[in-house]
Amino acid sequence: MNKKHSTLLKVLLALFALNSISLYLYFSAGHHNNHQHLAQNHRDTTVESFPGIVPHRGPHLSKPWPIIPSYLPWSLTPNVDLKSCEAYFGNGFTRVADVLSAKAAVRSGSSWFRCHYSGTLRSSVCEGGKIRMDPEKIKMSRGGEKLEDVIGRNEEEELPEFQDGAFEVEGEGGARLKKTKLVGEEYLDEFLPVGDVLRHTMRELVRSIVVVGENDFTCQETQLEDTWKALFSSLRFAKNFSGPVCFRHAVLSPLGYETPLFKGLTEDINCHGASAQDLWQSPDDKKTARLSEFGEMIRIAFGFPVNRHHAEKAASGHNVLFVRREDYLAHPRHKGKVESRLSNEQEVFDSLQRWASNHLQCKVNLINGLFAHMTMKEQVQAIQDASVIIGAHGAGLTHIVSATPNTVILELISSFFRRPHFQLIAQWKGLQYHAINLDGSHAKPGVVIDKLNKIMRSLGC
Repeated sequence: MNKKHSTLLKVLLALFALNSISLYLYFSAGHHNNHQHLAQNHRDTTVESFPGIVPHRGPHLSKPWPIIPSYLPWSLTPNVDLKSCEAYFGNGFTRVADVLSAKAAVRSGSSWFRCHYSGTLRSSVCEGGKIRMDPEKIKMSRGGEKLEDVIGRNEEEELPEFQDGAFEVEGEGGARLKKTKLVGEEYLDEFLPVGDVLRHTMRELVRSIVVVGENDFTCQETQLEDTWKALFSSLRFAKNFSGPVCFRHAVLSPLGYETPLFKGLTEDINCHGASAQDLWQSPDDKKTARLSEFGEMIRIAFGFPVNRHHAEKAASGHNVLFVRREDYLAHPRHKGKVESRLSNEQEVFDSLQRWASNHLQCKVNLINGLFAHMTMKEQVQAIQDASVIIGAHGAGLTHIVSATPNTVILELISSFFRRPHFQLIAQWKGLQYHAINLDGSHAKPGVVIDKLNKIMRSLGC
């Protein structure tokens, strides 16, 4: 009998090991092949060495976070349909235009520059190596002014103005190369066309780039921060540099007006959130996991796990996060008027507190989301721990990009701010979304609680 048990145990262990190896090969093959392709392509196109400049290795080769649940590989030569989910949110670049060749830069030690154009977004993301910025040739507000001093300022006055030579690249041709513009108007019209903002900031930036010779290309400082670290902890604005600064690898992204979120105000973006696992098995150009991936990247950056689901939350009760929005001094163009998105916010919050304490069907924890008084990490944690997120239309709700699957969104929308931003984000993440459209900025607590009761019942509470 013991011999039979021993044999059976060995067979089970062998089957378990075989199954584990099969699963590993299945999930890693795609990543491995894709990364092999990326690495080879990167060796063919990137700048390998510059004197005094650390070579760029690319985020796909030095990603400082692990492979995340919603990760899907990108092809560097995508066959992506215009107006598809991947064209809006993923690698939907339809053309790449090299202005200064990376291959030539490897040989000569000079700069490289190219733009990736998206036919769907009608704009480009540009990048280059060995780029020098002179902040003295960038005119912009230093910030921190008193509101009274800038009341009535036009929005155009807030955008930076770039003089010729605000950015420089080193061209081939020797030390005495004559200064010339990097690109002309024809290139700008093709790859950085004027969009919804008449003075397109990125267009003006690229227009300012001049090509100089070796003797004219000098730097006092080299910018070497890791991309993720710079984004979250050591971000520096151009106006804060005291002298010229060189970038080993600069990525130039367009204004928010050229992104899907803004395009969604006037375009019908037929795109819905889905899990990466589903898209692996059944590709669908009307579904995306890209926004979920972005949210997971944010959570990982702050050390939070990304494999949490609401089943774990229910054990200690459901968190209902009320994202608070204090009255604020509006944009100077509104003449310094104090605005409120929810005029009786405290009354609504107090009513929700009483509702939560008397909710007998299951335990409900009402979380006071005073984001203006919380660190970024605390805000992200409150979002990921919430089963329901409720709040007035405002920037705080942007955090729903980091919400976990099955989170329910309830937006209170003032009649003065009826815009679909958060409905679209919820749709593109695959989150359940509800809205209460207000008359003015006053919410009836009873209506809010009735809606919450229905949502809690849908969660089995």
